[in-house]
Amino acid sequence: MNYLKSIILSLVLLLSATTFAQETATAAVEQEDVAVAQAETMAVQEELQTLSDLVATEEEAGEESVWQEVKDFFMTMGIVRVFDKQEATGDWRQLVMLLISFFLLYLAIKKQYEPLLLLPIAFGMLLTNLPGSGMFHSELWSAFLDPNSPAYHSYGAILKEGGLLDVLYIGVKAGVYPCLIFIGVGAMTDFGPLIANPKSLMLGAAAQIGIFLTFLCANAMGFTEAQAGSIGIIGGADGPTSIFLTSRLAPELLGPIAIAAYSYMALVPVIQPPIMRALTTKKERAIKMKQLRAVGKTEKIVFPIMVTTVVALILPDAAPLIGCLMLGNLMKECGVVDRLSKTAQNELMNIVVIFLGLSVGATATGASFLNVKTLMILAMGIVAFGCGTAGGVLLVKFMNLFTKEKMNPLIGSAGVSAVPMAARVSQQVGQEENPSNFLLMHAMGPNVAGVIGSAVAAGLLLSFLG
Repeated sequence: MNYLKSIILSLVLLLSATTFAQETATAAVEQEDVAVAQAETMAVQEELQTLSDLVATEEEAGEESVWQEVKDFFMTMGIVRVFDKQEATGDWRQLVMLLISFFLLYLAIKKQYEPLLLLPIAFGMLLTNLPGSGMFHSELWSAFLDPNSPAYHSYGAILKEGGLLDVLYIGVKAGVYPCLIFIGVGAMTDFGPLIANPKSLMLGAAAQIGIFLTFLCANAMGFTEAQAGSIGIIGGADGPTSIFLTSRLAPELLGPIAIAAYSYMALVPVIQPPIMRALTTKKERAIKMKQLRAVGKTEKIVFPIMVTTVVALILPDAAPLIGCLMLGNLMKECGVVDRLSKTAQNELMNIVVIFLGLSVGATATGASFLNVKTLMILAMGIVAFGCGTAGGVLLVKFMNLFTKEKMNPLIGSAGVSAVPMAARVSQQVGQEENPSNFLLMHAMGPNVAGVIGSAVAAGLLLSFLG
């Protein structure tokens, strides 16, 4: 019996031990599972935290990027560049030039002072002085003129790195635009009054005295000979000729000289009458001149051919301007190329005027325009214009001392080549003294002679100073 109890007790103890071992093993497995689960949970939490930090970082970077883009855009604004001392393209003088361009636009539109050229010149000045526009680069043209620069006389560098106005300015620098304009001027000019009265040619030559007097004056005031010659040509009152010569001799002065030339051409009715009245008596202003003879077609055809040949043989540097002027006139007078003549007078002339005006205005930057030299150029320009007017009037008075048929001295003032405005001024002042006096056709002779004279004077200066 005791043996049986021992066996049963052993079985119970074995069963209890087995159950305990199983429970212990199960508990160990459960603890291990819990540990694994906790580890996985911590890993997921870490990943979520990392992802959250990454999203926050990207959001902060995105916000910084947006603000940086806004800041960069703000810094590219032209008005900011003007006042940024570290910005090389900004300059307070550009604001002054913008105001000047507005004033010139007002004169062109409201007062109608030479609007066909003054308007595009003023707008070109506006475009080139807008900070950051990058339409004209003075430094490229400085390198173009520098013999030590790799870009010396390299139009390829201009085309590669330049802006719109740089490309258009090539036509000025190469002397193309003024010559094309002269073709149009020739196609619109009637040389009949000059042919009918050859003495008018002398009056056109006399009016160029202002060019050479101003040249001497400017040279004495410290300008180089090339600069003085460019300033003197203002006295010819011929915008394309002034641009042609200045682009060859002193391109750094092109802006001020072009603006002075066209401004004084527009102010002919203001500048000339006081000089004309001061140098003539009432009796002289009332002189009536007989009607000019009729000029035949053959004479009008031969004239441009003869003038081109003679001038080019004597003064080759004047051939581009004179040749283009006479080509346009020959197309008009020969009567067999009406389409070409009308194109030169209208489409060609208008297109070139736009290009010329914009590119000339582009050179009027604040750095090159707002200085003492510009004021001196403007002052000497009006002196040149006045001397040219006086020279023509005084020559008529001198010629009257030796001729029976007296000429009205007022027509001498038309020797400056502001066609046809100067001739109209002669007519107007003459009719103030004698309402029945008609001087317009007589004044047109010296007027068109002045166009030839200013071109010859430019060629003369170019041959000596170029």
